[in-house]
Amino acid sequence: MRILLVSDAWMPQVNGVVRTLATLRDHLTTRGHAVEMITPDRFRTVPCPTYPEIRLAILPGRSMARMIDAARPCAIHIATEGPLGLAARSYCVRRGIPFTTAFHTKFADYLHARTRMPIRWSYRALRWFHGPAQAVMVATQGIEDELRAHGIGNIRRWTRGVDTALFAPQDKTLYADLPRPVFLYVGRVAVEKNIAAFLTLDLPGSKVVVGDGPQLAELKRRYPAVHFAGARHGQDLARHYASADVFVFPSLTDTFGLVVLEALACGLPVAAYPVAGPQDVVADQDPAAPVAVLDHDLRAAALAALELPPDRCRQFAEHCSWDRSVDQFLDNLAPFPPDSAFGPPQAAA
Repeated sequence: MRILLVSDAWMPQVNGVVRTLATLRDHLTTRGHAVEMITPDRFRTVPCPTYPEIRLAILPGRSMARMIDAARPCAIHIATEGPLGLAARSYCVRRGIPFTTAFHTKFADYLHARTRMPIRWSYRALRWFHGPAQAVMVATQGIEDELRAHGIGNIRRWTRGVDTALFAPQDKTLYADLPRPVFLYVGRVAVEKNIAAFLTLDLPGSKVVVGDGPQLAELKRRYPAVHFAGARHGQDLARHYASADVFVFPSLTDTFGLVVLEALACGLPVAAYPVAGPQDVVADQDPAAPVAVLDHDLRAAALAALELPPDRCRQFAEHCSWDRSVDQFLDNLAPFPPDSAFGPPQAAA
């Protein structure tokens, strides 16, 4: 198929949505599908208020229509609810073209954390946005339950995978100069990630934060004893995971938590709150042989996770393949005959 992916989140942003879509694109291409990406790098943009690392396309409607017409896709998937997602949705609704969407980010909670906007207002907008979609893809049962409670339906499961070749156990040499044990956080450094809940914990050893974001300077000032490693990628990121002793995930608002799977693949036990996201990632863990400790007392969870064997964490992650994730994505798409949706092909220039 010719598959069109529309996303307001894209490189050089570093987050789970971007990594998921980039990996999805690569796997789809390997399977022989033609993938067209419509992302902010193809438009004039402005920085997102309160989050300048995110670029928002300016009035993308006409350009979006031309790009979709030129791509002549067999299926359209809209990954985000930003300006590009809105423009693609408008085009599809106006032309009567089926499309799918995904719920990657709890925008209602993020907006509330930044602006105190009532959550019900945001969910009213999300119901409108996702309402015409043939399917709304979500990663976990917990997020599905939350969306249904807010009146969003037609939900289909699209789980996530992990690259177990890249993210794998290694020698713990990277933090050789830090007091052990090393408690690690990886992800965006932003208020919605609740990182301060981790950094304020009374824990032995050292705390390390890997990532970048709008709250980085503030947290560096407030917690001078914490080691901030900045954004890391690829094999360098995998070494940071593998060199730590426990992965601490303090977020209360993630829809999945791809970093949790990456940590487990590196043999790193996880400590988190018992909320949707991490709770769903490890839902299949054996209660008698856990790979994560979920507790409302995050300090107790972090200390208990120290006792979990790394090889068990690795074995758990090996069952979370990208092949399964891509299969689900393809099954959820709403393909259509291109000739029924677009005009005649344009003549070659």
